[in-house]
Amino acid sequence: MTSPAPSVLLLIPAYNEEERIEPTLREYAAYFRAHYAGSFTILVVLNGCRDNTLRVVQHVAQDFPEVQVENFPAPIGKGGALIEGLRHAPKVDLIGYVDADGATPPAAFHALIGHTQWADCVIGSRWLDGAVLHQAQPWFRRFTSRCFHAVVQGLFWMDIKDTQCPAKVAHRHAIAPIHDQLRIADLAFDVNLLYSLTHAGFKVLEMPTEWTDKLGSKVTSSLFRSSAIMFFSTVRLRLVYSPFYSRLQPLRWIGDQLYRILRAPTLKRK
Repeated sequence: MTSPAPSVLLLIPAYNEEERIEPTLREYAAYFRAHYAGSFTILVVLNGCRDNTLRVVQHVAQDFPEVQVENFPAPIGKGGALIEGLRHAPKVDLIGYVDADGATPPAAFHALIGHTQWADCVIGSRWLDGAVLHQAQPWFRRFTSRCFHAVVQGLFWMDIKDTQCPAKVAHRHAIAPIHDQLRIADLAFDVNLLYSLTHAGFKVLEMPTEWTDKLGSKVTSSLFRSSAIMFFSTVRLRLVYSPFYSRLQPLRWIGDQLYRILRAPTLKRK
């Protein structure tokens, strides 16, 4: 007798995505309704949206009850939206996330779910042999991506080729004990998540994925500021896990000031 398919909650963080999110939601909901035997729910976490994204999501939910929405009027960043969404992990067997632009097709995310029997967390990678890139990122974004990878590898030694690919899925038993360690609200959230998992002894499996770079990326449009925020967040994360962190208390105002200058998102803990 085969065991039932695990229940899955897919998080989609969204910031002003009224023009791109509807086809993504419809494609995912229709695909998993047709191809997945277990319970599948999509939770869109709105992060300070100033456009019509909420109504677009609510419109899709009328056709697909699998789609739900959680709205945070204040901007808490992509990482902040995911941290809030991960609070729902105890309600399901598996919890994952993808971007709102549909860069990761449903079949590619489904493939990651298929590998969760061998690891606590499975992540997609655009930099492993076997990855299918239908539309590559602009060369300068690829360059900054590889520079960031070098920084992450130098600081954390996780040997992960692509920490930033927004296609990840993890077991509830892995997310629950590390949730309180997730504190980065910006795009370096992925590093926070992966290092918290590996530091706690959970197995992370990296798999080649399918990817299409989409026009209108908010990272590309503010690449310098996003890169600077991610760099500072990654260094701060390394310091948090350092035995010397408590001694740096008098200097923490420097980091706080840098975040304010760069208008970095922050997450207020409940």
